[in-house]
Amino acid sequence: MDVQSWLRKQLEQASPDLLRVMVQDFAEALMGAEADALCGAPYGERSLERVNIRNGYRERAWDTRVGTIELAIPKLRAGSYFPDWLLQPRRRAEQAFVSVIADAYLAGVSTRRVEKLVQQLGVERMSKSQVSRLAKSLDAIVEDFRTRPLDGAPYPYLVLDALEVKCREGGRTVNACVVHAVAVNREGFRESLGLDVVTQEDGAAWLAFLRSLVARGLSGVKLVTSDAHPGLVDAIAATLPGASWQRCRTHFMRNLLTRVPKATQSFVATMVRSIFAQPDADTVQEQHARVVAQLEERFPAAAELLAEAAPDLLAFTGFPKEHWRQLWSNNSLERLNKEIRRRNERRVACQGARPTTRGAGGGDRDRGSRVEVRRG
Repeated sequence: MDVQSWLRKQLEQASPDLLRVMVQDFAEALMGAEADALCGAPYGERSLERVNIRNGYRERAWDTRVGTIELAIPKLRAGSYFPDWLLQPRRRAEQAFVSVIADAYLAGVSTRRVEKLVQQLGVERMSKSQVSRLAKSLDAIVEDFRTRPLDGAPYPYLVLDALEVKCREGGRTVNACVVHAVAVNREGFRESLGLDVVTQEDGAAWLAFLRSLVARGLSGVKLVTSDAHPGLVDAIAATLPGASWQRCRTHFMRNLLTRVPKATQSFVATMVRSIFAQPDADTVQEQHARVVAQLEERFPAAAELLAEAAPDLLAFTGFPKEHWRQLWSNNSLERLNKEIRRRNERRVACQGARPTTRGAGGGDRDRGSRVEVRRG
């Protein structure tokens, strides 16, 4: 499954209202464009080429997998208009709309993608200029949806991660970085809050990304899980005051094992993992102290790192035991990041001087999928 298929599935399974609005807006924009083509000129525009006039709308119910949508179908002064490509029985136009919405998330709205949708639906009366105007209107719809407010606050648990991807820019391959945020909302579900593409992972990029999430409604964060990138840790402190920071145990383990000989890495890893296998917070702290003491004699550098990291590595112990597995690492983002990387290995198109957010899988810049992660 590539990231487009993944995102399409998540859109279909997300809160139905979100996808319903997108499908309705796309369908009505496409019907409006086709009606303009029949009239010979855009709605409200004076033109010598006009052969008909729009005359309001009529309501029509459209049953879809995300519920019944009340469509506003354009009416014409002379003759009639009916979108048989949309409302003809047994036509699966809805699937095409979901597909193009996911594609718009991933790579932006372009004339080529809208033209592909038009052809897929069998709409034959639209010129390239009309398709171009339709693409611009759809782009506005997508941008509004992508930047919509985050209304699931409070978000007690926030997970942040980044991955490096390659993209084409100006005829050459350059490195870019995808930053991603997932949180547990007030209903206890994991929710994708946002995704952005930056030129490099540094403090300025993370600060801007987190500020954008806060501006959209991110609040009530109690614990942030991430790796120990210094710019990221500083950005968390600056934008989310009062939130604790959990150092990802997976990333920490990789750093720790570089301080012991390769032949003993499996042994050391087993010892460190025993810290996280304890039944309560007190025994976690006690086992951490024992492991540090055992490492000091043979691997002092590893013991020093483990001791210094204790407050951040064990921050999860201040929260309910049933949540620990979701809190002590950012592995919950790994699957999506793998799909993003796999898709980018095939092709990531960059627009202008800055890699496009949508090209990386951007649905997630807003309120993306909800996955059941019960909070207890």
